[in-house]
Amino acid sequence: MVSAMRVQKLGRRAVAEGVGTFLFVLVGTGAIMVDARTDGGLGAVGIALAFAFALACMVYAIGHLSGSHVNPAVTIGLWAVRRFPAKDALVYVGAQCVGAVAASLFLWGILGDVANVGATIPDVAPSEAFALEWVLSFALMFVIAAVASDERVAYGSVGLAVGFAYGFGVLFGLPLTGASMNPARSLGPAVAVDVWAAHWVYWLAPIFGMIAAAWTYETLRAARSPDLRLRRPTLFGVGGEIGESPAPPGSEERRSGARGRRSGVDRRKKDVGPPPGVPERRSGEDRRSGRERREKRPGLPPDEPDGETRGA
Repeated sequence: MVSAMRVQKLGRRAVAEGVGTFLFVLVGTGAIMVDARTDGGLGAVGIALAFAFALACMVYAIGHLSGSHVNPAVTIGLWAVRRFPAKDALVYVGAQCVGAVAASLFLWGILGDVANVGATIPDVAPSEAFALEWVLSFALMFVIAAVASDERVAYGSVGLAVGFAYGFGVLFGLPLTGASMNPARSLGPAVAVDVWAAHWVYWLAPIFGMIAAAWTYETLRAARSPDLRLRRPTLFGVGGEIGESPAPPGSEERRSGARGRRSGVDRRKKDVGPPPGVPERRSGEDRRSGRERREKRPGLPPDEPDGETRGA
């Protein structure tokens, strides 16, 4: 029973990864095709923003469902540092590849063979393409490891940080290697139009670059930002020497505890009346004196016992 439930949950997460990768590749590579059809109507900046916005949206849309890897290299990198279960990694990678291929086939069916359906073809030597893809993948994974796996980072910043990291990678590497940083993103167009030029670069470089980045952040994870409560210089040195800030009013009393502090009895004795509409409570001595006056003056009803109310 437990195994069946686990398989069902893993299947749902895998579907989320497939859908997220489909939409990411659809928008990103679709922008490349639209730019080619419009003779540079989008430009490199427009293509980079399309990739960045698509990835940011997927992080916010499915991050709480599957983690929003949408990238086999990210899944493998997290698995390498034991932040993702090995038994789920292969399922995730398969779902991401299926989603990317489906998106590329969809674009090919709608727009035809335009710009090789956004295929990543290096414009430099394979060794240079490998180095560039490795560095860009390292930078992307370093950001992902920081904002997505460290609880000290505000959750709301994850999507924007990851999207911008991918966007500046595309802006920098698009004319040189296509700026893949994602094996599934390169696999989809390659399958759709049967273009496999230096395809190994777009698998090995992102995987090894992201594993290195994940290990690097794990090494740095124990670091803590110092407490930067430094004294700021006062204007023209007023209130003390230049470079020193005068103590705020009342700080000496708070530190010593001898002046300006009332005891608990004094605070309770503070003359504060009851809220509007609430009768003031009498002390025991006042209630006793009231009963004595009523006993001496016949015709007045006696006080009711304490703690009881009328009209029960």
